[in-house]
Amino acid sequence: MLLPAGRRRGGARRRVLAAVAGSAVLALGLSGCTAFAGALSGLGFDVPPQLPEEPAGTVEGFGAQEPIWLPCGSGMQCSDIWAPLDWGDPGGEKITLRLIKHEASDAEPLGTLFLNPGGPGASGVEYLSGGVEFAVQEDVLQKYDVIGWDPRGVGRSTPVECLDAKGMDDYLFGDDETADLEQGSPAWVSAAEAETREFGEACLERTGDLLGHVDTLSTVRDLDMLRAIVGDEKLNYLGYSYGTKIGAMYAGEFPERVGRLVLDGAMDPTSTQGDVVWYQTQGFELALRAYVTDCLEGDDCPFTGSVDEAMGEISEQLTQIENHPLRGSDGRPLTVGTMLTAIITPLYSESRWDYLDQLFTSVAEGNADVALALADLYYDRENGRYLTNSTEAFSAINCLDYPAPELDMEQARASADELAKIAPTIGRYQGYGEIGCYGWPIESHSQAAPITAAGADPILVLGTTGDPATPYSWAVSLADQLESGVLVTRVGEGHTAYGENDCINDVVDDYLLTGAVPASDPRCE
Repeated sequence: MLLPAGRRRGGARRRVLAAVAGSAVLALGLSGCTAFAGALSGLGFDVPPQLPEEPAGTVEGFGAQEPIWLPCGSGMQCSDIWAPLDWGDPGGEKITLRLIKHEASDAEPLGTLFLNPGGPGASGVEYLSGGVEFAVQEDVLQKYDVIGWDPRGVGRSTPVECLDAKGMDDYLFGDDETADLEQGSPAWVSAAEAETREFGEACLERTGDLLGHVDTLSTVRDLDMLRAIVGDEKLNYLGYSYGTKIGAMYAGEFPERVGRLVLDGAMDPTSTQGDVVWYQTQGFELALRAYVTDCLEGDDCPFTGSVDEAMGEISEQLTQIENHPLRGSDGRPLTVGTMLTAIITPLYSESRWDYLDQLFTSVAEGNADVALALADLYYDRENGRYLTNSTEAFSAINCLDYPAPELDMEQARASADELAKIAPTIGRYQGYGEIGCYGWPIESHSQAAPITAAGADPILVLGTTGDPATPYSWAVSLADQLESGVLVTRVGEGHTAYGENDCINDVVDDYLLTGAVPASDPRCE
């Protein structure tokens, strides 16, 4: 889930830019978001599924659980299981994880395929409940039980909780209270840190000790527990975007337990918080330029002239909103940060670029409602309610995964200037990403490092050349790092590859069904 800059302070505290493939926007496209809400309403989750007997307080005890699977709509089965709050103390406090399963139709299935749609903060339960046919191809469905789960802190697992709906509206959509402060000034940085601290303290108060245990490594340990619970000797796994980080880290921790791993829209485990901001800012600038190029070739484009002139018009529109925010029919302001969210949301999929036509046309006419609707879609907001806790979980997980470095203002200003150069349209709003987790109440102890997974079976790494959220270079880097990494390229635009291209589908399905990998990169077009 890329959560662009821009909060109630118009970007005073820049949200760390991080990738996701399987949030409603990313994996299923814009129409998938509303489909999720409708699907969940019929799942019968008001009363949680029955938990198995509490396991003995050992790693082996958790892996020996026997889930109680109950029907939960559309041929799916759901269950809750236990996990230790802290894998370093399995005898201590416990949390629960929610699972959803689609059973293989074949009488002799190959095992279980675990699926993570990304995030951090995206729900695997929602993803599969929105339609299992969107998740994997029919041949794979026949041969595998497919299980999605809500990672710790997410959705219907024991969740991260921070603010009520009104508080989230103020946090994400409130008026800019620091518009007169110079970006990067001491007062601006102080305001950003205070905002992070205030939000983090609210999360800590409502979430408790779990807030310190939603890091990705803890989720990797949960995933190995799930593998043991279903009885598979090796893990079969399909992960999108942030889900590739989970899969790669699993391979690094348990290389001997790697079965068939597909990492689609790969993240680079060596990337720091600053690297993520830099690459994604460049990626979305290029995606926006690709949209404009395509738009100008059509009949109903809201722009005229050259590509550079159209990009200049978008830049001017952003400046106008920055200086004079519009208001939606519900009274919410359209700040420049929310406008960036609205722009970025359709850029995840080329098939959704027509939403940008509507966006730019309506804003030019002084109407903020389309922009706010796109931002609502991004934040899983509907009629004033937040359907998921994805935004809260996103911050909590990222701030544990990416340590806040010692702030060097001179270097930070230089980085901000560089972002404005490499991304002339949106880069000026993406600077100072280094402060994304300043003031967070839980200190991070994670470190960016390469993953080799020596001795693991072949791992399929998918990258799309025009991917704005997880740039193609990250897939190349991860495939190079992994001792058994096999790069498969999709030549095209948009985030992630599987399900978007017949050539890619054939390669992935063949791998999942037989273990075969291509002798060389097929570069699917």
